[in-house]
Amino acid sequence: MTPEKPPRSILIAGGGTAGWLAACYLAKVFGHGPTSPRITLIESPDIGTIGVGEGSIPTIRTTLQTLGIDEAEFLRECSATFKQGIRFVDWEAEGSAYSHPFEAPYFTDGAGLAPYWLLQDKATRRPFAEAVTLQTGVANAGRAPKRIHEGGYFGGRMNYAYHFDAGKFGRLLARYARAYGVTHLEGRITEVKTGSHGISSLVSPEHGELSADFYIDCTGFSALLIGQALGAPFLSVKDILLTDSAVAIQLPYADGKEAIPSHTLATAHEAGWTWDIGLDSRRGVGYVYSSAHSSDERALEILRGYLRRYLGDKADNAQARLIRFDTGYRTQQWVKNCCAIGLSAGFYEPLEATGIMMIEVAIGLLVDLFPHDGPLDAAADLFNERMRQRYEKTAEFLKLHYCLSKRPEPFWRANADPATLPDNLKRLLDMWRSRPPSRFDTLSDIDIFPVSSYQYILYGLNYPTDLSAQAGVHSRIAAAEQTFARILAFTEGAVRDLPLHRDLIEQVYARGFSTPAAPRALKIQ
Repeated sequence: MTPEKPPRSILIAGGGTAGWLAACYLAKVFGHGPTSPRITLIESPDIGTIGVGEGSIPTIRTTLQTLGIDEAEFLRECSATFKQGIRFVDWEAEGSAYSHPFEAPYFTDGAGLAPYWLLQDKATRRPFAEAVTLQTGVANAGRAPKRIHEGGYFGGRMNYAYHFDAGKFGRLLARYARAYGVTHLEGRITEVKTGSHGISSLVSPEHGELSADFYIDCTGFSALLIGQALGAPFLSVKDILLTDSAVAIQLPYADGKEAIPSHTLATAHEAGWTWDIGLDSRRGVGYVYSSAHSSDERALEILRGYLRRYLGDKADNAQARLIRFDTGYRTQQWVKNCCAIGLSAGFYEPLEATGIMMIEVAIGLLVDLFPHDGPLDAAADLFNERMRQRYEKTAEFLKLHYCLSKRPEPFWRANADPATLPDNLKRLLDMWRSRPPSRFDTLSDIDIFPVSSYQYILYGLNYPTDLSAQAGVHSRIAAAEQTFARILAFTEGAVRDLPLHRDLIEQVYARGFSTPAAPRALKIQ
């Protein structure tokens, strides 16, 4: 009789959001019984969390629910607030604004509303995101996406994500991961030893030589395992996405009772854009820019100028942090017995919260493909192919935000240069001149953003789709007009009925949701 093999051991190098989310998710899904993989995480107490954007997309709700974390606890412990999308200001031109809500557009008699919006009079029609969904009006009015009695996670009717404190989020995940059986080591990694199977061990002055069957690299931009030790190639997309720097400031609210926006505010400037995120007691604000089009001093001047709108001279004394990043990704994120997740695998920029999104995607894919026994090669090949495809498609989606701008500054004109557009995006833009984006333009298992997201960006920037040659094809005009009118009425009703964002946050912090939407989650002390 062949003796039973012990379960594979997993060693995660690095903590932060990527490391602790991976540890917590793997431990929860794989279990921590005698046949489950043994998971250890080592992190240096001297390395902090980057926490640039502190935003997310709606998939985070399913992730948190899978982890068994109660929504009210997450909100309270992570100073979190609701995010219903992004409000873009000055991107097309100074004085312009549009929204990318998370809620999908309504339909009329089974048909999408985009063609009927395009056929309306340009001079009188409402902005696209306001015409096809009520969420834009709700967010613009400072309302929350649901009411307290509608329960956690999937209560209510609105799609939403969160803004949160990245450091606090990592600590919450660590607490749950340890409860699920993850061994936590605090210490530095001073050497990575390799062999024929990939990584053979990590050397730590505090813990000696640590070995495992499988390694996950969450060491951030340094990429100690996947990059420095295994030499996985890094593909720069700087020719497509031009930003490579950010300067960030965290500021308390002036009186502690200011309205909390329920969307990210993204404002375009001469060489990039500012993010503005509202948590319960502070705002996280930063300026993402291209170092080829702006000095660091000018970037800080722009950021402080933006903040003076709200704080006056107080903005001049706020401490700023400069962040550099290489825009791109590793074409092989799983090499032999090592998989990279988070910044060690790749990073674009904070726009659309793609950082944490890619962490979620990679963890989910790793869980599905993880070979509990047998060779790793086939799983690694499929993982690498799928992650490459997702990074490619995400670069196209982010580029769409920039390339249609009419701003005159050199940064924006460079972004509009056809030479900086991926070939597939060029093809799509050509087709979208005579029809709106459709579900056949995206791949559901590859594209992380749905076709509605492309429509929100495209028509928020007033892309000229001409349907005059096919007006007769779209015959449900009367039904569509009725739907547009109902959306407007629903919006007005929702603004009346939904609580102010800050009011709901304070209520949830104080007593949680009135009616849980799912069985009570595990409470970890």
